[in-house]
Amino acid sequence: MTEKKILFTHAKFEASCFKPEQLIPEQELIPEIAVAGRSNVGKSSLINALLNSRLAKTGQTPGKTRSINFYRIDIPDSKSFRLVDLPGYGYAARSKDERNEWNRLVSSYMRKRESLKLVLHLVDFRHGLLKNDKELQEWIRSNGKNIFVVFTKADKIAHGKWKSMREEYVRAGMYSFDMPIITSSEKREGIDSLSEFIVKFLND
Repeated sequence: MTEKKILFTHAKFEASCFKPEQLIPEQELIPEIAVAGRSNVGKSSLINALLNSRLAKTGQTPGKTRSINFYRIDIPDSKSFRLVDLPGYGYAARSKDERNEWNRLVSSYMRKRESLKLVLHLVDFRHGLLKNDKELQEWIRSNGKNIFVVFTKADKIAHGKWKSMREEYVRAGMYSFDMPIITSSEKREGIDSLSEFIVKFLND
């Protein structure tokens, strides 16, 4: 059966914020869904696949995104929302000062943002939860936010192994609001399923 395609074609960039005081104001009726993950997890590629655009900048250097980037998504016959691209974490080449600035910026957003309804936690399907990922999950949960795991780079793994690998990761203690979705931005695997999940989440 062909997946029903729900593409977020009405997407626009709103702002890049490098400091807590630059965060754009919340809007009462506009929920926010954040995207978090390690610096080399393929976050920008997934956002572009999801939005059917090239709004998020991609590059060869992990950790390129150092700002929180806001995108406004308008969906026909559904709720509008903001997709919030959080800077990647866990890239060792960044200086201690840069990592501290990351903590200050993301902490300010995560702790104070009432409109933040869900965090999409991107996890490299080849590796599962690494130490940084586990720490992130614990921290997000301590701030009372929902986490939904999205596996990336699934095209690097034989399709026949997907189900058993996902079950193994979940049994190992991975936290996710619902059963994680397996994606490949390069092959567009799982992108439509993720779109459907977001729309359903927003309208429940």
